[in-house]
Amino acid sequence: MNPDRDSGTNYATVPCRTAKVFDFFSGCGGASRGFQEAGMDVVFALDWDADAEQSFKRNFPSTSFVAKDIRQVDEDSVRTLVDEERPHPILFCGCAPCQPFTKQNTIRPKPGEDDRVPLLLEFLRLIRRCEPDIVFVENVPGIQNVCPDSEPLSSFLRGLEQAGYADPAHGSVSLKRYGVPQGRRRFLLLASRHGRLDLPDETHGPGTDNPDFATVRDWIGDLPELAAGEVDPEIPDHRAARLSALNLKRIRATPEGGGNRDWSEDLQLTCHAGATGYSDVYGRMSWDRPASGLTTRCISYSNGRFGHPEQDRAISVREAACLQTFPMDFRFSGCTTSRARQIGNAVPVRLTTVVGHHVARHLAEAGLA
Repeated sequence: MNPDRDSGTNYATVPCRTAKVFDFFSGCGGASRGFQEAGMDVVFALDWDADAEQSFKRNFPSTSFVAKDIRQVDEDSVRTLVDEERPHPILFCGCAPCQPFTKQNTIRPKPGEDDRVPLLLEFLRLIRRCEPDIVFVENVPGIQNVCPDSEPLSSFLRGLEQAGYADPAHGSVSLKRYGVPQGRRRFLLLASRHGRLDLPDETHGPGTDNPDFATVRDWIGDLPELAAGEVDPEIPDHRAARLSALNLKRIRATPEGGGNRDWSEDLQLTCHAGATGYSDVYGRMSWDRPASGLTTRCISYSNGRFGHPEQDRAISVREAACLQTFPMDFRFSGCTTSRARQIGNAVPVRLTTVVGHHVARHLAEAGLA
């Protein structure tokens, strides 16, 4: 078992005046939980997904939650809430829906074609009015090149600099280098009103204090066995989706770390005949490597490398949450499909814990202690 799975991270903290977090596009609360484990106080959250709202409220009962589209949010009302939290440092977290920019979306939207694209600029509108000390953004790397002129990122960066955030740091990072057991890459941005704030140093991998990457075994290896379609009676959300008779044959023919290319011809899908892609669909994870990136369909055997390393089933909802580094006490609301979607959309908890400690050091150095 990973020693940090239930108790948070072991990273050294730096004393500073408790930062107050405003989490926009909060989803079920992955980013918020990470900042909370870094010692910050999550005071405000916003999202318009009803199930995510219920999940968030279950886990952060004292946080003020606004169930609204950010485009309908009055900036002066948010400014009033921010002013009530001063003189504590204020951190704005904005992880806008990423579907227009993801690799899975092969058709890139043109400006005005996808109404989710301007959401980052709506976040900028609130930043300009409220002037938080710190701005944090997480998204897919494709946000950097969704259009030829890199909108909306280029406008967002110009707006930050005009609003007093000099030289925002941003780039694509590998989650496994921050202790998350996934080989996924994400886009991060950090900006401060108190001088340059770089992205945090890597915590895992060669050249760090943790030379080995976190693995699937580290995070789900001690969970009880399940058969496809079973529900564990004691561990919340440890439930696995049913598999058809044919898919049971397929996963039984798949070795650890293997996939559909290990099957005999009678098990192959007609639609994959002669195709060079699809190597991850119907795949099993490897015990001693990070998982591939989790998606909103992370409990579906046919939608990615989401097969359990040795049990003949897809990973459970709880196992997906563990691989997103949610602690075992985190609870989700909604149907099984909704819970998986919330988990797949979430910012990994471990990532924002690392970011939170990094920000705390920066604030302490800036004299906000």
